[in-house]
Amino acid sequence: MMRMKYIGVLIFSLVTISASGQEFSVSTNIVGYLNLGTMNVEASYAPDRHWSLTASARYNPFSFSRDGQPMRHRQQSYSIGTRYWPWHIYSGWWVAAKLQYQEYSMGGVISPETEEGDRWGAGLTAGYTYMVHPHINLEFGLGFWSGVSKYARYSCPECGLTIERGTKAFLLPNDVIIGISYVF
Repeated sequence: MMRMKYIGVLIFSLVTISASGQEFSVSTNIVGYLNLGTMNVEASYAPDRHWSLTASARYNPFSFSRDGQPMRHRQQSYSIGTRYWPWHIYSGWWVAAKLQYQEYSMGGVISPETEEGDRWGAGLTAGYTYMVHPHINLEFGLGFWSGVSKYARYSCPECGLTIERGTKAFLLPNDVIIGISYVF
């Protein structure tokens, strides 16, 4: 009987020693929804105290009308990347790098011209995460991305008259983040 107690204490000790903290999070960027309703989600896994791996998606199928003119920023965008947390994962300052693909169609917001195409590139973002609760965080960040775009530009969203077609390099703001994150 005494031997069973020792085995039970040993097993319990090993289980508690190997128990880990919060390694996963799911978040959404509130500012993304202000971009004509762009839905977004990011999932994260932390294999280490200072590093997390991320995968995110954005999707916007919507078109709107302003004074009879169509207005849209349709897109589907996917990225994978990593974040470095100097203090501890899911808390404090961080810097991130990612690879991203985007299929887009935008126009009618500033001018009637419309551009659509595909973009591939890499991005850098920096920010701060504030712990509101052990499971709820607020995220703030700002970033950009750069790469290559294969595009076509049209004179208006509906007429289809091609103005320009080609491939070009780009440098664009990408992440303006005010987000909510759930950590588990």
